[in-house]
Amino acid sequence: MSDTVIQPRPLGHPLAGEKMSGARMIMQVLADEGVTAIFGYSGGAILPTYDAVFLYNEQQSHVGEPQIPLIVPSNEQGAGFMAAGYARATGRVGVCIVTSGPGATNTVTPVRDCMADSVPIVVICGQVATAAIGTDAFQEAPVPSIMGAVAKHIFLVTDPTKLEATMRTAFEIARTGRPGPVVVDVPKDVQNWEGVFHGGGILPIPGYRRRMKELSERAVDTHEAARFFEMLGEAQRPLIYAGGGVINAGAASTLTEFALAFNIPVVTTLMGIGAVDTTNPLCMRMLGMHGTAFANYAVDDCDFLIAVGARFDDRVAGVPAKFARNAKRIAHLDVDRAEVNKVKRVQWSHIGVLTEALQALMAYGRREKFKRDYSAWQASVAELKRVYAMNYDRASTLIQPYYVIEEINKHTRGEAIITTGVGQHQMWAAQYCDFRHPRLWLTSGSMGTMGFGLPAAIGAQIANPQRLVIDIDGDSSIRMNIGELETVTTYDLPVKVVVLNNCGDGMVKQWQKLYFKGRLSASDKSLHKKDFVKAAQADGFRYAVRLDRKEDVPRVIEEFVKFEGPAFLEVMIDPDAGVYPMVGPGQSYEEMITGDFIPSRHKVTIKTPGPSEMF
Repeated sequence: MSDTVIQPRPLGHPLAGEKMSGARMIMQVLADEGVTAIFGYSGGAILPTYDAVFLYNEQQSHVGEPQIPLIVPSNEQGAGFMAAGYARATGRVGVCIVTSGPGATNTVTPVRDCMADSVPIVVICGQVATAAIGTDAFQEAPVPSIMGAVAKHIFLVTDPTKLEATMRTAFEIARTGRPGPVVVDVPKDVQNWEGVFHGGGILPIPGYRRRMKELSERAVDTHEAARFFEMLGEAQRPLIYAGGGVINAGAASTLTEFALAFNIPVVTTLMGIGAVDTTNPLCMRMLGMHGTAFANYAVDDCDFLIAVGARFDDRVAGVPAKFARNAKRIAHLDVDRAEVNKVKRVQWSHIGVLTEALQALMAYGRREKFKRDYSAWQASVAELKRVYAMNYDRASTLIQPYYVIEEINKHTRGEAIITTGVGQHQMWAAQYCDFRHPRLWLTSGSMGTMGFGLPAAIGAQIANPQRLVIDIDGDSSIRMNIGELETVTTYDLPVKVVVLNNCGDGMVKQWQKLYFKGRLSASDKSLHKKDFVKAAQADGFRYAVRLDRKEDVPRVIEEFVKFEGPAFLEVMIDPDAGVYPMVGPGQSYEEMITGDFIPSRHKVTIKTPGPSEMF
C-alpha cells in the first residue's frame, strides 16, 4: 500500500472527528457506501467487526433508522454466493464478511466466480493479529497469496490508520471499470485499534484512477462513427452479439434502443440474457454451445457482427476460425481492451463506457439520417425462428424438464428472478424461460459453479423482497449447498426452489453417453438415498412436494409458484432428457447436434473429441 492517504476536503460527515475502533470504521464505511445487507459467518478473528455490526443496528433501532441486516448462511461459500446474487440482481456491490483461515478459504470459489463473471463484491476477512502473521497461528491462512490469484484486487491492512481509506477504495475498485471482487484482509488488532474517523479519504491508486478517467473520457469520435456506419451501410445481414458486459454496464435499455433504431437482430450470450427482452421480435435469444439453433444459424449467416460487451469465449466461439464464418467484418465495443482481438480479429473497435458509446453511435446515425432496408434479413431470421424453434417430445409419458419450465414461464411471464445451479437444468432454464428485463437471470457462467443457485436466490430475494425469486436447480447441483435451505426458512424468505431430479449429474451423463460409449462413471445417483422433500420439510418448508405424474404438472406448478412463503418442489423428470441443441467440443455451428425434435440444416455425425477438446 502507498504511504499516504488522500484526504478530501471536509465532507460534513456527522461522525467526522469521532474516535472509534477499526471495526466500527468498517461498519460505518459499509453504511456510507449504501450497503443494505451483509452476508457472512462469524469466527474468532472477525468478532470485533461482528460486534460492530450488532452495535450499529442497535443504535439504528434506537433512532428509528434502517438497519443493515446480517444474513448468516450455513457455510461461507453460501455467504459469498449470496453477496454475488445480491450484486447480480441489483448492480450494487455485495458484501461478505467472514473469519480467518477456513472462513476466508471457503470464499475462494465465490470470489473466483465473481471475477470470471465480472460481479462486484467486497469480501472482508478477519485475519490473525499482525504480529502473528506468518507464524502458522490458529486459523491463519495466506489470504493475499490465495486471493491475489482470483480477485480483482486484494488488500492486507497492516497500518490501521489506512483502514477507513482502504475500505472506501475497495468499493471504488469493485464497482468501476470492469466490475469484480475485492478482498480486504483485516488483522484482529487492526479491528480493535482505536483512531479518528475522517468520514472520507481514499488510497492513492493513480494508475488505476488514470485508466478509469481515460475510459470515461474516451468517446466515439466522428471518424470512428463514420467508419462504423460505412460498414453497417455495406452490410445486408447485420447482427448484434451481446454479452454480460451490456448488463454490467447498465446499457441494456440503450442497446435495445440501438437495435430498434437500425432494425438489427440480437443474439445474447448466457451472461447477456435479459440485455434485450427475449419476447422482442428482434431478439434471437442465446447463441453458443447450447444456444438456440436459430441463433447459431443467424450467426453463421450474418455478414456484419457487432459484438457488445462480449468476449468470444470458448462456449460461444468454439472454433474461432469458423465462428461467424460469413461475416465480412466484425465490430467490437467493450470496456476491457484485453478482450479485443484476443480470440477473433475485428475490423472496428471501441474501448469505453458502453452506454455512452452506443448513444454516440445512435446520435451520429440519426444526424446523418442513416437508413438501410434490412427487411429481407429480418424475414430470414424470423423464418429461422419458425423452422428451427425449440422443441421436445411433447407426447412422452415421462415428465420432460422443458415442459416443467414452460409451465413455470407461463406464470412468471418473464418478470421473475431466475437463479440456477450448473448443468442441464441451467441450460433448459436459459432456453425456455423469458426475461423481459436485465438482472433477472442469475447464473454462474464462466466458472460453472454447481451449488450457485440456492444461495444466489437468497441474496437476490434479500435485495428484492417484493419480487418473485425462483431457483431452478438440479439434484446434484443443489446438494453442493443444500444447507442453505435452512437459511431460506430462518429468514422466512419467499424463495421458490424447484429441483429437476434426473438422478445424477445430468450434463456429465449426456457427455458420457455421447462421447464415452455410455459409461456413466461416478455420475449415476439413482441408488442414492436422499429424500429431498423430507430434507426441505426438516428445514422448515411448509410447502414441500414431489411431482412425479405428468398430468399433475400444470396444477402443481401453479400452486408452487403462488404459494405464499418459501416453497420447495422436486420434479422427477425423464432421466434421459438431453440438452439440445449442442455444439460439441472442437466443432462449429455447422456441426451442431439438434436432437430428435429440432430440425437441422445439416446431417451431423457425432465425433469423439480429442483429449484437448474435452469440455
